[in-house]
Amino acid sequence: MTGTSPNPSFAHLLHMTDHQATFEHALLTEPRRDHGYCTDDMARVLVVTTREPESPGPVNGLAGKALQFLNDAQSYSGACRNRMDKAGRWLDEPTTEDHWGRCIWGLGTAAANSDVSLVRKLAVVQFERAAKARSPWPRAMAFAAVGAAEVISVEPRNAAARTLLADYAASVDTGSDDADWPWPEPRLTYANAVLPEAMIAAGVALNDADLRQRGLNVLEWLLAHETADGHLSPTPVAGRGPGDSRPAFDQQPIEVSTLADACARAATIDARSLWTEGIRSAAAWFDGANDGGQPMWDPATGGGFDGLHADGVNLNQGTESTLAVISTLQRARRFSPALQ
Repeated sequence: MTGTSPNPSFAHLLHMTDHQATFEHALLTEPRRDHGYCTDDMARVLVVTTREPESPGPVNGLAGKALQFLNDAQSYSGACRNRMDKAGRWLDEPTTEDHWGRCIWGLGTAAANSDVSLVRKLAVVQFERAAKARSPWPRAMAFAAVGAAEVISVEPRNAAARTLLADYAASVDTGSDDADWPWPEPRLTYANAVLPEAMIAAGVALNDADLRQRGLNVLEWLLAHETADGHLSPTPVAGRGPGDSRPAFDQQPIEVSTLADACARAATIDARSLWTEGIRSAAAWFDGANDGGQPMWDPATGGGFDGLHADGVNLNQGTESTLAVISTLQRARRFSPALQ
């Protein structure tokens, strides 16, 4: 992708949404209502809607629904439910798995970025409730740390955010000194880039130069590892370990948008061009600069395709994939002067 990236379209995301929330899955372009809704997606909805400047009314309406959904998902302990059926019934008990971390990420993003003062205030209240809990899962804590860093950016003395970040920094595995495999896990799995992004975010918020630099180093390695033949070749659903062959499929858009988010954060503190190039590669992946040479979204509606397979594209336009497109285009738009 060259020049200025297109503005993200919320048309398909709005089509996937009813009076309660945004449905998780789609059959081609139609929501699969029987599959219900999830906190994972509604947290992401809150991220992209509150990150959108001068949001039109329908997009602000989406943000309001996401904020209400996350509020209802939370327990007083801070843990969160994840799945709701189409009738509005919760199907699980509160936990601190990945959706809890994404909830905190969404709330922190809203607190720092929403144009609506009430949304910002309610997001902080909900954030402080969720931030009482902790998770044993690295990605849950990483998403939570990113959300806490967002809160610190606008409320530097917020005690809940600072305590969460301190606990994260004290427990995070920052990886090894092995130049070939510095990753803190034996294999790349999913949402990989949030691990170094959280190190960077926490390092900046806590003025921890070592943690910040470690995050930059690990992210630089990941970006190089996820690039082949001049384009992104993201980790497939089955994961990727040292020496695994590539390309490998099924590839999902969420991996690309997570990498774009991490590169965007790195670009705010490190002037090297590799981060803006990483964002450009992420946007280009959706336009067909990928291992299949196939476009991964519908520019007319903003819908994202659910997966890139060895034999073609999964044309279902689920919410996770659609949010991945919107998020990546937001990042590309912000850094578009550097991409031209």
